[in-house]
Amino acid sequence: MFHARFIRPAARVPTAVAAGTAAAVILAGCSSADPAPATAPATSTAVALELTHVHGAAFDPGDGSLLLATHHGLFTAAGGELAEVGPVIDLMGFTVAGPGHYLASGHPGLQVTDLPNPVGLIETTDGGATWAPLSRGGESDFHALTTGAEGAVLGFDGVLRRSSDGRTWEQAVIPAEPHTLAAAPGGAAVLATTAQGLLRSADGGTTWTAHADAPLLQVVTWADERTAVGVDPAGTVWTSTDAAASWLPGRHLGTPPQAVAATTAEDELRIAVVTADAVLESDDGGASFTDALDD
Repeated sequence: MFHARFIRPAARVPTAVAAGTAAAVILAGCSSADPAPATAPATSTAVALELTHVHGAAFDPGDGSLLLATHHGLFTAAGGELAEVGPVIDLMGFTVAGPGHYLASGHPGLQVTDLPNPVGLIETTDGGATWAPLSRGGESDFHALTTGAEGAVLGFDGVLRRSSDGRTWEQAVIPAEPHTLAAAPGGAAVLATTAQGLLRSADGGTTWTAHADAPLLQVVTWADERTAVGVDPAGTVWTSTDAAASWLPGRHLGTPPQAVAATTAEDELRIAVVTADAVLESDDGGASFTDALDD
């Protein structure tokens, strides 16, 4: 384990919602090959690391650990410390499919030679220690990625793509470019944050409707099938307990979010909000927050 500090990026996209910048990739098809998984390099560079951006955050449903997907790979955050997990991969998209089971997308690090660039959709079943390609290697860099019921995957790499198994894909349509995608656990509801406002799908991303009464959220996630959590560009935390039908404002953090995670696995709403300066955690439904990296 090691201590690391967050530094503010030199420039921030001056829009209401910092939309993803993935290039439009039109190529169809998927890879059925299963090459050897990527493994961590023998020498860690984590000691000198300064994290500049976190692309995704989630709680592992098995052990409750807070996961941070970054330009420099996967980390856990707890007790004032960051711990590096697995190889250095630029994780542009990240989602948790189950305990120790994660999906991701992005680019291989300099020491990772057994993954294509972009990596397409990759998978780990050992908590991030090793990663293996699933599909679209060399084709897709999913900047928004989520997994839903029965292994369904939804990703945006310039166009919206759906898969029932992470290997074969079909193109879908979304009214606006999503910054984040979030599928409800065990259900067909999906939320998408966009510069035009929150979009909601009740059929796994086949059709979308604009949620005119919802706040303009920059990031959003689900804690369970009924509870959703989002953060607006100003840093106000919003919660919904009716499957995103209505929203209530909560704590104002005063800084834009990079990622949000939430869970009710232990019957309490636990929230984590990552900013450029801190990893803020709440175990009381968002009433109060403490810095997970403040020892």
